[in-house]
Amino acid sequence: MVGRRHGNHEIAEKLAEAGELAARGKNQHEIAKALGISVMTYHRWRKQYDTERDEPSTETARSVRSDETATATGPSYSPSSGPRERTRDVRELEQENLRLRRLVTDLLLEKMALEDELDRGPRDRARQVRAR
Repeated sequence: MVGRRHGNHEIAEKLAEAGELAARGKNQHEIAKALGISVMTYHRWRKQYDTERDEPSTETARSVRSDETATATGPSYSPSSGPRERTRDVRELEQENLRLRRLVTDLLLEKMALEDELDRGPRDRARQVRAR
């Protein structure tokens, strides 16, 4: 069976409908069946597009959460962001990851050198000073 591609707008509508069905107490299998998609597709869409699924239940917590997300930095994945934006964000994250790995490696090497110096003890250091 050949799958069907859904547009971003259609995915957003179906996720909104899924939210309503979930509020009525439907389970995931029933929601997926009502939407005409597989359970795995439903899970993938929720993971990629649904931002409200992790919201806290109280109104005060929601307002705090919305303030946090408004000031947060980093890529945001929504139905309107295309694959090029996501690819660019992934590349930026990979570059940042590479820089951080180099930084950690440099710090570990420096730490090892300092530990070696401490292990030698004061007598060995005094001999090195005299030998110079």
